[in-house]
Amino acid sequence: MNTPVKFLLYNIRYGTGAGMAYHLPFPFTGYFRYSQRNTARILSFIKKECPDIIGLVEVDEGSYRSRSINQAQWIAQELGYEHVYQSKYGESSLVRRLPVLNRQGNAFITNRSIEARQFHFFDTGIKRLVIELEFDTFVVFLVHLSLKYRHRQRQLADLHSLFASVDKPMIVAGDFNAFWGYHELKLFMAAGNLLNANNDNEPTFPSRSPKRQLDFVLHSPEITMSRFAVCPVKFSDHCPIVCEFDVPDNTR
Repeated sequence: MNTPVKFLLYNIRYGTGAGMAYHLPFPFTGYFRYSQRNTARILSFIKKECPDIIGLVEVDEGSYRSRSINQAQWIAQELGYEHVYQSKYGESSLVRRLPVLNRQGNAFITNRSIEARQFHFFDTGIKRLVIELEFDTFVVFLVHLSLKYRHRQRQLADLHSLFASVDKPMIVAGDFNAFWGYHELKLFMAAGNLLNANNDNEPTFPSRSPKRQLDFVLHSPEITMSRFAVCPVKFSDHCPIVCEFDVPDNTR
């Protein structure tokens, strides 16, 4: 076995915070506020966990909220890591032309050597990005699925089609927005031969009082999970997930 790899998954809500204050003086006011102070709290949490790979969902690339700073790039620089960022909207989407929205995406941050990277885009939904990173013995996908059930199911089918070109064990992680429950993913997991690292189906949303499992870390059977935790952190509306895993050298 190799040295265990520590992976952190976190929908950071663009660093804009959570809780009752987020909705004062009117609903979703926090979405428009400056984010540097809360993003610094998120960085402090990440530093304490010291992960090898970080999957960040809902990252601000540099709107006025973050004072034109790419949050993923800043966090990576503070950690001494590399970052991979991309807009979460389709390449021809009109959303990419709208202020603030055109600065929203997802990112990986890592201290491991990346062998290859690819950006895929679903054919359906507004949020379409899939980031694929290949490491020495495994591949990681990062997703943020649609809020609409019908679109999510089509996106899962598209995601499964990406697996055909993968010849290493996989991790598929992100905010799946599975509002109808874990059963939404059962057919997808069976078709992809994937396991849920969250054996106890611990909820991850909302962070103030988690009731739903929206964030998932799914993995190939060859990958052994030695630790899984939903962290009681309230810097976003989602709780972060931390897990540690091993990949045997001979699984390639």
